[in-house]
Amino acid sequence: MRIDKVYTRGGDQGETSLIGGARVPKSDARIECYGTVDEVNATLGLVRTSLRDSTAGPHLSPIIHRVQQELFNFGAELAAGDPEWLAKLPRVEPRHIEQLERDIDAINDDLPKLKSFVLPGGGWASSYFHLARTVCRRAERLVVALGDPAAATGVQYLNRLSDALFVFGRWAALQDGEPEPLWEPEKT
Repeated sequence: MRIDKVYTRGGDQGETSLIGGARVPKSDARIECYGTVDEVNATLGLVRTSLRDSTAGPHLSPIIHRVQQELFNFGAELAAGDPEWLAKLPRVEPRHIEQLERDIDAINDDLPKLKSFVLPGGGWASSYFHLARTVCRRAERLVVALGDPAAATGVQYLNRLSDALFVFGRWAALQDGEPEPLWEPEKT
C-alpha cells in the first residue's frame, strides 16, 4: 500500500468512501463504528507509550501491539460495505478471540480476587488501560447497533478485548506497585 496524499478533498461535502468506492454520509452508522474502533486503537497507542515506563511493559506491550493490528483489520472490515471487497481483506477471526482469552487467563491468575468494583486509576498505564476499555465498550455498542451479521465475530472480539483491557489495567497497577482504587459506596 502506498499513500501519496493525505488530503483528497473527497470528504469536503460531508461524505466519504467505503472500501469498494460506495459513497456514504460521514454520519453513517458504519463510519461511526470504524471511527470508534480507530479511537480504541489510538487510545491503545497511549497505553503502549505509558507501558514504556511500566514494569508491566515488557509483557503487555507486545500484546497491545498485536491487538492494534487486529483492530486495524476489524476497522477495514467495517469500512468494506461490499461483500466482494470484504472477502479480500484480513479479518478478525475466532483464533484472535481465543488468544485474548489465553492472555486474560494467564494474567488474571496473578491478580487478587475482587471484592468491589475497580475505579479507573492505579498509575498511568492502568489508567490508560481503563480509558481504552471504556472506548472499546462504546465501539462494541455501536457495532451491535449496526446489526451487520458480517461483524458478529468483531462484536465478540470487542467484548473480549474490553475484558482483557480491564485485566491488563489491574495487572499493570499491581506490577507497578500502585494501589488499585476500589469503589467504596459508603464514602459517597
